[in-house]
Amino acid sequence: MKRGKKYIASAKMIDRDTQYDAAEAIALVKKSAVAKFDETIEAHIRLGVDGRHADQQVRGAVVLPHGTGKSVRVLVFAKGDKVAEAEAAGADFVGGDELIPKIQNEGWLDFDVVVATPDMMGVVGRLGRVLGPKGLMPNPKAGTVTMDVTKAIKEIKAGKIEYRLDKSNIIHVPVGKASFTEEQLQDNFSTLMGAIVKARPASAKGQYLRSVTLVSTMGPGVKLNTTKFG
Repeated sequence: MKRGKKYIASAKMIDRDTQYDAAEAIALVKKSAVAKFDETIEAHIRLGVDGRHADQQVRGAVVLPHGTGKSVRVLVFAKGDKVAEAEAAGADFVGGDELIPKIQNEGWLDFDVVVATPDMMGVVGRLGRVLGPKGLMPNPKAGTVTMDVTKAIKEIKAGKIEYRLDKSNIIHVPVGKASFTEEQLQDNFSTLMGAIVKARPASAKGQYLRSVTLVSTMGPGVKLNTTKFG
């Protein structure tokens, strides 16, 4: 793959054989984010678990203290009093059955997170084939299936992110933007790592954190020393 001059210059700052402390890694990732737009900084965390087993799934949600730097569009499936409650809490879209054909047939996906009250999961379940592969299905573990729609919306808007394993047992999550200060990125990153370490399944054997890499949208990856996270 052909790399641009900026990428090559950024890559020279990073020693691929070194595992950096979080503070050093964040400083390097910020320096290497030289694109003309505000790059997203992501963490890629490989875990020593096998997500094919139900008792080794790692999934949850955490509120990043400084948010993600991205405005999040929230769709809420609700009925009755909960419709007005969701609207008052700042939901971008609220509805029920009438949204099914719009999403299924018209391919409408102008939202980033879906919240549903438990009594609407029968409706939302019909969208499993569309929302599932995109990671948009509401889930009680992530706090997106709840009667407290106000709390769910406020937390999401404040910077709540969901983390879950992909098929390679890696978690990919944003920790902020390149424009954030190093302190803000460190706060967000340590909050995320604390949640993932705490979520370690009881059945996980051996080394839990196999590798942790921080990377900006267009920049090279920086490997972290995983022993610092317990």
